[in-house]
Amino acid sequence: MGRIVLEQVTKRFGDVEVIPPLDLTIEDGEFAVFVGPSGCGKSTLLRLIAGLEDVTAGRILIDDADATNMPPARRRLAMVFQSYALYPHMSVRRNIAFPLRMAGMDKAEIERRVQAAAAALNLTDYLDRRPGQLSGGQRQRVAIGRAIVREPTAFLFDEPLSNLDAALRVGMRLEISEMHKRLRTTMIYVTHDQVEAMTMADKIVVLHAGRIEQAGSPLDLYRTPRNRFVAGFIGSPRMNLIEGEEAARHGAHAIGVRPEDITLSREEGGGIWSGVVGVAEHLGSDTFVHVHETGLAETLTVRVSGETPCTHGDRVWLTPREEAIHRFDAAGMRIE
Repeated sequence: MGRIVLEQVTKRFGDVEVIPPLDLTIEDGEFAVFVGPSGCGKSTLLRLIAGLEDVTAGRILIDDADATNMPPARRRLAMVFQSYALYPHMSVRRNIAFPLRMAGMDKAEIERRVQAAAAALNLTDYLDRRPGQLSGGQRQRVAIGRAIVREPTAFLFDEPLSNLDAALRVGMRLEISEMHKRLRTTMIYVTHDQVEAMTMADKIVVLHAGRIEQAGSPLDLYRTPRNRFVAGFIGSPRMNLIEGEEAARHGAHAIGVRPEDITLSREEGGGIWSGVVGVAEHLGSDTFVHVHETGLAETLTVRVSGETPCTHGDRVWLTPREEAIHRFDAAGMRIE
């Protein structure tokens, strides 16, 4: 079991309220990702769940038991931090086994759990090495292995991949996702990278200034963002947001169009909007064309398939798919 419920959980540091009262339920076996810009409160919320910070008000329930004032060691949660926090003088085997040895567990059971974790993380051949002899990705797997052996109710990840280069991040992202499928254990993962959130989560929780802006499946948030903040944060490249006369024409204060929902033409008059190409990012499978001088927004980004022969200074014409236009009112909330 690993169901975690937050009821009106609040956190203040002195007179500053960093987490206004919020409610959230993470179901047993769910992979929930807390995402948002720096300073939005996602790591603080994770630390409240872990018991590393005291709750100012509200309750935290773990499997229906009130864990609000429970010490971290009794919550049966395993946390993986941004820094690997490995003991450099210990072997991989001893690093993974460390929390079990501190708990006084039987040696045979410790070895069984270490071997099982090492096999799950492809670390069996590295058990006798020290952290200094491993790559960054391997060290992060050791840190995850140290969490796995505790057989926790839930795993808490605090930006665990931010110290890795781009290629390693992609690989570790897949490994953590596959591990979740195998273990079927509740996982809460904090990141500022919305691509990680979209590709890993069962449930994304978008935070802003300590508040939950929206929680739901990745595709729910992508297709029906609750407000302008979520619309602009989820998606890469981000949604184009347009105000003024063009938005009013659609009965809204602002409209949003995703880059893939705009068609691009180089034929004069081949679209309802016109602009000049600034930068065209050619990625092989896609081209991202950044268009200026439209009179609608500083830049409109268009995503087209394959290689599109656009260069700096070209005049292009754009047409949004009407059925894909998102509408927002003056308060930034979605208009259905």
